[in-house]
Amino acid sequence: MSAAVAETADSVLVDKSDEKLYLLREGAVIAEYSVSFGANPKGHKQQEGDERTPEGSYVLDYKKEDSEFYRAIHISYPNEKDRESAAERGVDPGGAIMIHGQRNGLGWLSFITQRFDWTDGCIAVTNGEMDEIWDAVPVDTPIEIRE
Repeated sequence: MSAAVAETADSVLVDKSDEKLYLLREGAVIAEYSVSFGANPKGHKQQEGDERTPEGSYVLDYKKEDSEFYRAIHISYPNEKDRESAAERGVDPGGAIMIHGQRNGLGWLSFITQRFDWTDGCIAVTNGEMDEIWDAVPVDTPIEIRE
């Protein structure tokens, strides 16, 4: 466990309006991070390529050490409701939505990149923050993403 986060989170909250990710333990905030989203952050993800971050209740269902970004924790989007909605509209709901650090080899640019919404719909933090989140958040932790 990172010295910066002394407890294990039992849930994660992402507030898109405030551009914040909160690690929670029994409802109390144990850590807070500024985040970047997709280039089109307003509203719920509707389909592949819309550059939106989904909204709603999901699970952080696996960790990926060998991502093209510095570490990644997968968000269980799309859920059944997302798939049904996309099917009704005849579109692909998209996927591979993650919390991750910076693009590999470019972590030193986070002082610039984190000022912009630059992902394709993921939730980005600095590499150091990703280390803290990685250590504090076990697989199968619930995540709530709200506007």
